[in-house]
Amino acid sequence: MKNLMRAPVSETYQAIVAAPSFCLGLRGDDCELHSLVYLEPGPEVPPRNPLAAEAARQLRAYLIDPGFIFELPLRPSGTAFQRRVWEQIIAIPSRQTKSYGELARILHNAPRAVGQACGANPFPLIVPCHRVIATGGGLGGFARQRGGFLLDVKRWLLAHEGH
Repeated sequence: MKNLMRAPVSETYQAIVAAPSFCLGLRGDDCELHSLVYLEPGPEVPPRNPLAAEAARQLRAYLIDPGFIFELPLRPSGTAFQRRVWEQIIAIPSRQTKSYGELARILHNAPRAVGQACGANPFPLIVPCHRVIATGGGLGGFARQRGGFLLDVKRWLLAHEGH
């Protein structure tokens, strides 16, 4: 049997930024970010390249000011429909939310499809899918989870934005 070794978390990301009760792991190269991942609380990892340093700076700016607007080069990804959903999500201002149903009506699709696109978002926080909630104000899911750590992150983000 082959011994499979996993790279330590610190080697998987170009930077890890600590936030209250969670961390943000950045993956990318010198030209664009490939993904942003919510991680359990842990130590920060200093940026490995200038883009990671800039992304870390912008993430910290958001953690201080929830109205901060990100300007980072993101690697194109997702289906045409997912990209349409993400464009709608980016348009939701800080301190505001929309329901899965509202986005579905705008996009002429089903709320479940909107939820699946939210769950496939490779850049949560930058593409603020935490601002998409269930009809009636419930949290719904977050990153394809219905409870636990990631839902706690969504609660924190919404509270941070004054919602």
